[in-house]
Amino acid sequence: MSTLNIVLVEPEIPQNMGNIARTCAATGARLHIVKPMGFSIDDKKLKRAGLDYWYLLDITYYENLDDFFSKNNGQFAFFTTKGRKAHSDVKYTDNCYLFFGKETKGLPEELLLKHPDECVRLPMIGEARSLNLSNTVCVGVYEVLRQWNYPELQNQGQLHNYKWDSSNEIT
Repeated sequence: MSTLNIVLVEPEIPQNMGNIARTCAATGARLHIVKPMGFSIDDKKLKRAGLDYWYLLDITYYENLDDFFSKNNGQFAFFTTKGRKAHSDVKYTDNCYLFFGKETKGLPEELLLKHPDECVRLPMIGEARSLNLSNTVCVGVYEVLRQWNYPELQNQGQLHNYKWDSSNEIT
């Protein structure tokens, strides 16, 4: 099984973290949290957004970026509005790490300056400052999974209690 890693650097809004945790749980992505966080992990808003998916999470906490980098290596992609190439222009490898910064400031500028070729962005109109953090993570996760042909994921649904007529209408 391929490993996808999501790295949140200093997340500030519990609802975003809950939504991201739910995305990770539903896709099998590993979640890495770099402190400090703008909330506590037992925040009601965080738990409500993540619902009952917490038991599916593989989550690791780090004191800071130095702690993270001392324990992890692989392909890194830094999602930022300052990136010069689209997120979909990257070929993601097994054990890749997608980095996302805090809601108010993004990733630290010094981190981006150390990795200019690994900075990617989601294309958007010039007047838009950015997308919501949890939406951006979801787009990044599903681009990687699309490239990997959705390994280990169920990608067919089933309608129950419906019958189809000869013109493909539900009766």
